[in-house]
Amino acid sequence: MSDTPFGFGLPPEEPDDGDEGKKKDQQSGGGQGPANPFGFGPGGPGGDNPLAAMFGSLNPNDLGAAFQQLGQMLSYEGGPVNWDMAKQIARQTVSQGTPDGTKDASIGPAERTQVDEAVRLADLWLDDATSLPSGAGSAVAWSRAEWVEATLPVWKELVDPVAERVGAAMGDVLPEEMQAMAGPLLGMMRSMGGAMFGTQIGQAVGVLAGEVVGSTDIGLPLGPVGKAALLPLNIESFGKDLSVPQEEVRLYLALREAAHQRLFAHVPWLRSHLFGAVEGYARGIKVDTAKLEDVVGQFDPQNPEELQQALQQGMFQPEDTPEQKAALARLETALALVEGWVDAVVHSAAKPRLSSADALRETLRRRRATGGPAEQTFATLIGLELRPRRLRDASRLWASLTDARGVDGRDGLWAHPDMLPTASDLDDPDGFVHREQLDFSELDKMLGEAASGPSEKPNLTKDEPKDDEKGQAKGEEKGDDDK
Repeated sequence: MSDTPFGFGLPPEEPDDGDEGKKKDQQSGGGQGPANPFGFGPGGPGGDNPLAAMFGSLNPNDLGAAFQQLGQMLSYEGGPVNWDMAKQIARQTVSQGTPDGTKDASIGPAERTQVDEAVRLADLWLDDATSLPSGAGSAVAWSRAEWVEATLPVWKELVDPVAERVGAAMGDVLPEEMQAMAGPLLGMMRSMGGAMFGTQIGQAVGVLAGEVVGSTDIGLPLGPVGKAALLPLNIESFGKDLSVPQEEVRLYLALREAAHQRLFAHVPWLRSHLFGAVEGYARGIKVDTAKLEDVVGQFDPQNPEELQQALQQGMFQPEDTPEQKAALARLETALALVEGWVDAVVHSAAKPRLSSADALRETLRRRRATGGPAEQTFATLIGLELRPRRLRDASRLWASLTDARGVDGRDGLWAHPDMLPTASDLDDPDGFVHREQLDFSELDKMLGEAASGPSEKPNLTKDEPKDDEKGQAKGEEKGDDDK
């Protein structure tokens, strides 16, 4: 995350007059760096002149942009996150390029064709590896900026529950008698809280856009339903040092994207299950009110970056309760099962066809195990850090299920959330694989019959005999025949 609060200002430029210019700049307060972007505080430039104190360190050409962003921050009256600011900062981050100097670029016709062909071939190969049909109605090639635009609505679903908890706590730390008197201050704090979350999320999503290769890198469906999306520029960067043909890299990543799409398209409860687990985890987050009280008590409107620094230092943490531990285990397990299934299915489809399948699989696993961008961003935004060990355990479990029950038996477990392995099953995959599974088909049949009720039975008229009367009549007829 950048230390520049709220995305204000631009990197300092080299003075025209060299070292002498640097000395003058330091004397005027311009060398204070990102932690003090406007020269706030004692000893700042301008002495008793508040305008000079606020903006003396800025290039006059940047004043308009600074005023605009300050106005956006203080006038925001929406939800817990200023998503307009998040989008703006994410786009700015993307436009700056990645650390290796790669700039975003528009997608050309040739790249769109390559992505479309890769996804179609990947779907064809997956037909042999899973019983779930294709879930990608179309294939799209995105630039980094297009990825930001397409995924922000889902980030909103993920982050708002956590931001809501922190926002509510910012108002609760003041005594009730002071809250009425501090109305304007609380309003300003909430506006700045929304701006701070918007800044953090915008920076995180902008950085992530420079590294992801598709719409499902974190195991959640971030893009529109039914669209398999790949980022050609990032795929090229990903495969640059792998000594693997670019076509194979693209195809392997297309297999992963298409496998995710199949799972989310044909397991209708999965998306709500995952997002519900995120929300359940967020409900149990405890805000460190002692730390927040210290920040509010020492709050200086001239130093709004203090609130952001407090957030970055860990303002909230999970409740150490059985309910919160269960929510955490449920979310980690669900994400691990998704990633593990995709890993196993893609390996099954790629191994016979791609000579680099093993190398690409291990590269992606290590990327996750070393705290790749997806895990880091997810941990920053909702306070959750995925355990890569769970992903490997889940992959082994799905592979064992394939050997023991076949593709249909393995994929059949996605029919109902209660049929899926639990966290303890990931510790003992062999025990789960060979355990007798509950058969939900009979239960579903009984529930269906109970739901239909007696209305489907034929109505008996007064003239039509009942079943027992029919049986009695048949018995009498048989007796007559015997005579």
